[in-house]
Amino acid sequence: MDNLKKYNEVFCESLEISEDQLTGLAYQGTELWDSVGHMSLVANIEEAFDIMMETDDIIDFSSYEKGKNILETKYNVQF
Repeated sequence: MDNLKKYNEVFCESLEISEDQLTGLAYQGTELWDSVGHMSLVANIEEAFDIMMETDDIIDFSSYEKGKNILETKYNVQF
C-alpha cells in the first residue's frame, strides 16, 4: 500500500468519514475530529508510519493537508 492510500485510510477510519471528505478537512471540521479524536488520529498515524511525532507537530497538525506536509518535511514520509 502506498503512503497516500495508507494516510487516507487512517483518516477515514479514525474519523469515520469517506475519502471524498478529506480535501480541505480541518481540525473540528467533522464531529469526531475534536481534541480526543485528534489524539486518536495522531496515534493511528504514528502506528501506520512507525514514527513518533513531536508535541509541536501534533499541535500544528491542523488539517488533512497540513498533516501531509508535516509527515513529508519532518518524518520523511513520501506521498
